[in-house]
Amino acid sequence: MTLPVDPARYAAFLSVMAVMAITPGPANLFAIATGMEKGKAAALIGVAGMNTATLVWFLGAAMGLGVLVAAFPLAFQLLAVAGALYVAWLGVRSILGALKGEAGPGHAVFKSTRSAFRDGFVVQIANPKALLFFVAVLPPFLDTARPMPPQLAMFAAAVIGFDLMSMSAYGLSGAALANRMNEPGFRRGFGIAVGVLLLAACGLILTRLWQH
Repeated sequence: MTLPVDPARYAAFLSVMAVMAITPGPANLFAIATGMEKGKAAALIGVAGMNTATLVWFLGAAMGLGVLVAAFPLAFQLLAVAGALYVAWLGVRSILGALKGEAGPGHAVFKSTRSAFRDGFVVQIANPKALLFFVAVLPPFLDTARPMPPQLAMFAAAVIGFDLMSMSAYGLSGAALANRMNEPGFRRGFGIAVGVLLLAACGLILTRLWQH
């Protein structure tokens, strides 16, 4: 029986996804803000909205991404390299910002004016990190020799699983983390840790490309 995804390829993807899921971005920061402003229940509802948007992204990928990958493999490899370098640039910027004492990503706050689910959906559907994932991070792990829908289903399960855990953790601890961001020392260490994680994600992406 042939599995939808090569186990080694899937394990590498899980490593990249684990790093990406825990690094702060618009989605995780929204979870923090919602937990801080509206409480635990609203934070979890917002997480459901964000992951619904992620599912919409995957459905779009299933309808057209496989054809593009098969037709333009070199173009997607170049996009993956550009995406990895962009992730590295974000990591370096985070570290330099922390060393200079600038406000870290935890200072961003999303104001909720509608339901938590709707806000979460809007945040994730317009999330540049999600776009970066689908044009740069995912393509190197797709195998054009295997059926695309089962692969995308397995990758979607991994992405939503990691995001559910990460976003929920950010949301449920939002108040405590947001308060600690006012401490310069904690904010500096947090920024450096984010930068290191982003650089690690870049390295994993480039390693996967090299092995592909």
